[in-house]
Formats: sequence, C-alpha cells, structure tokens
Amino acid sequence: MTRSSEPVRQDDLKLLGKIVTTHGIRGQLKVASFSGEFDTILSLETVVLKGKDGRMETFPVARATVHHDRVLLSLTPFTNINEVLHLIGCELYAHRDQFPPLEEGEYYWCDLIGLQVVTAAGTVIGRLDSILPTESHDVYVVRGADREYLIPAVEDVVVQVDLEAGTMTVSPPEGLLDL
Repeated sequence: MTRSSEPVRQDDLKLLGKIVTTHGIRGQLKVASFSGEFDTILSLETVVLKGKDGRMETFPVARATVHHDRVLLSLTPFTNINEVLHLIGCELYAHRDQFPPLEEGEYYWCDLIGLQVVTAAGTVIGRLDSILPTESHDVYVVRGADREYLIPAVEDVVVQVDLEAGTMTVSPPEGLLDL
C-alpha cells in the first residue's frame, strides 16, 4: 500500500497532533499529540497529513512507537530523512472509525470539544473549548458568554455526557462558577 492520491473523506477526520520534527536518518517523524495520550495514534493503520498549503494526503503507517513525550511515526513509502523534511509542521488527522473502542464512561477529547456545558439545574455555562491534562485529572476549559470556566473532569462534577445531544451536564461545587 502506498500513499493515496485520492480525495480525502473529511467528514469523520479528527485532528490528533502535529509533526514537530524528524528523528534519526531513516525518515521517522516526531508527533506531538494534542490529547496527551498516544494509544490512538499508535493504533492507526493510516494517517492524513494536512500541509501548510491545506492539501491533505493519506499515508499508511509503517510503524509507530512512543519516545519520551512524543510518538515516532514511520510512514510508507518514506525511508530517508530527506524524504520527510517537507512534512514537518503538518497537522496529523485520522478517520474516527480507526480509533480503538473505549470503556464505558471514557471519551475521546475530539468528541468532547464543542459540547454545550450546562449545570444540573439547566443553566448554560458555555461550550467546551479545550482540555488541559494535569497529573491528577483533566480540566475542561469552558468558554461562556463573558468569561472562561475551569471545570475539573471528575465524576463528582461531570455527571453526564450526551454525545448525541451535544451536551455535558455538570454539578459544580459551590463557588466554582462564581466570579
């Protein structure tokens, strides 16, 4: 299998990371994962790279491993550093149907970003804008009309995620939403 020159289906593409540099002389690429986890990228059979010009190309994954805080990615047909230099800076996407299944109550970041966040009482707080990984738990950054809220991603606070409805219901501790 070689790289695809066919048009890329964009309906289920999810942004997973960015190629930040090369590694070694055999055409390996270092990928910074936007989610802080590597299992999804490690499981992919193909990736879609979006160049600075906006063009998207699909490449088969020859090998993927973790190296410190990055993923080392080898793509078919590249075997030499000079063949991959032009890929530095490309965004790395994958088709959602390639993602491994998750346990009950677990979600991919790309599925959570954009959800409307409401309190258990029905008050709209805003939209989930980004996620900050921390040592103990993730923190959801929610953009409201007038300000930003930091919501801890713990079971006591996040009481329901409804991907079909596009909502996340939270029960914030007293004072969390105060100015």
